Amino acid sequence: MRISKFRQLKPDPLHHSLKVAKFINYLMMRGQKETARKVVYRTFEILQKKTKQDPLDIFEKAIVNASPLVEVKSRRIGGANYQVPYEVKKERQMTLAMKWIIQAARSEKGKPMAEKLAREIEMAAREEGKAVQKKINTHKMAKANQAFARFAR
Repeated sequence: MRISKFRQLKPDPLHHSLKVAKFINYLMMRGQKETARKVVYRTFEILQKKTKQDPLDIFEKAIVNASPLVEVKSRRIGGANYQVPYEVKKERQMTLAMKWIIQAARSEKGKPMAEKLAREIEMAAREEGKAVQKKINTHKMAKANQAFARFAR
């Protein structure tokens, strides 16, 4: 059996950050990486103008605030499905936070993506917004199903 290796991701050219490079990849659709890169850089410009702070710091804070500590997974045991709470690994926390922020921005209508993304990142940094709400709901779900934690492997 062959063990698959993770490809080493190169940092983005402007900020030299692996997190930003990963965020660009999650935002990318249909292989249009340059378009996604432009949207993210435009988002950072908007954040810079709005908050007068380093956009990378705001981005990092937003990721931390939207990162879930626990999540629920459905497990079938004895003919019944249980929502079993699991602890989330660091890498997956970051992945979920980024995906939730992008999903929240995409769900809004009527503005350019860079503006929607800037708004969502700014709100997540202040512990508000749809991405942080999703994290809170996930935590509530895990708390409600705490009794089934014994089914976790």
